[in-house]
Amino acid sequence: MMGSITEQMFLGNRLLDYIIFLLIFLGALIVIKIFRGIVLKRLKKLAEKTVTTIDDFLISTLERIVLPLLYFGAFYLAVNSLALNLLLNKIINVLGVAVLTLFTARLITEIIGYGFKFYWSGRSKDASLERSLKGILGVVKVIVWGLAIVFFLDNLGFKISSVIAGLGIGGVAVALAAQAVLKDLFSYFSIIFDRPFEVGDFIIVGEYLGAVEYIGIKTTRIRSLGGEQLIFSNTDLTDSRVRNYKRMEKRRVVFRLGVTYQTPQDKLKQIPKIVENIIKNVKDTMFDRAHFFSYGDFSLIFEVVYYVLGSDYNKYMDTQQEINFGLKEELEKQGVEFAYPTQTIYVNKTD
Repeated sequence: MMGSITEQMFLGNRLLDYIIFLLIFLGALIVIKIFRGIVLKRLKKLAEKTVTTIDDFLISTLERIVLPLLYFGAFYLAVNSLALNLLLNKIINVLGVAVLTLFTARLITEIIGYGFKFYWSGRSKDASLERSLKGILGVVKVIVWGLAIVFFLDNLGFKISSVIAGLGIGGVAVALAAQAVLKDLFSYFSIIFDRPFEVGDFIIVGEYLGAVEYIGIKTTRIRSLGGEQLIFSNTDLTDSRVRNYKRMEKRRVVFRLGVTYQTPQDKLKQIPKIVENIIKNVKDTMFDRAHFFSYGDFSLIFEVVYYVLGSDYNKYMDTQQEINFGLKEELEKQGVEFAYPTQTIYVNKTD
């Protein structure tokens, strides 16, 4: 009696086949529930004890992307145990490809997004870098979803190869026309990831100098000391020799001072030591050397070299000013006069 009931046919399948379908589907759901309720919870507790964020990301990805895909996989596995008509079987297969493509594209974009976020957090969470990475991530998402659509259409039976070939011919023409734009785009990637400079850095490019205000996909904007905005294409910057003063740990300063030829020998020998003492007493400086350098046209020239610890230009000027005041005060005490351009005319009086 029981066997005859299970052999009853409904829509091309026995009642037993429907029971097997339900058992497979419910069994798969139970396995997923056990995995979610036991394994995943234990993984979460372990992740909370670690310092890294990669395990948190993997668990979050499992919950948001992999688990929904497993639920559909359970249904797809169970429904394949039934004998379906061609149309319904094709609809389920197309749905399976669509779901697999959707979740794979999401998984790829999530991994790339986490990679960008990890890179950003390792760079002291720079706000300008975050904006740039979001722009790049947008481009990456367009590419990934574009490839996903192509893959899906190809599985539906569309002749994508001929379409791509046609687009390729037009793409060559577009690429040639947009060559400058593409060069600036790749230069933008180079600036973002290689980071020769950042927003806020003071740089010199050729004869132009100023602080970086904005780094865009095609252009970078710099605010000059005069107040005007300078706009460079990214290719110009990557092809140029850029001097970045923001990253200068110490500034080497060389200056010369001249004293009169009438200065006695013993006072000349004291000048290097006087200079050294003055510089060493100024904060955030490192003395290098001071020497009697040469005989000038109207003065005896001393050359001095020291370092200012820091990159700020105002700090350098304040330091040099303090040194200059100290030198003038000390040399005046010693009776040493600074030289200035003079000419001595000797008149030979004859009868």
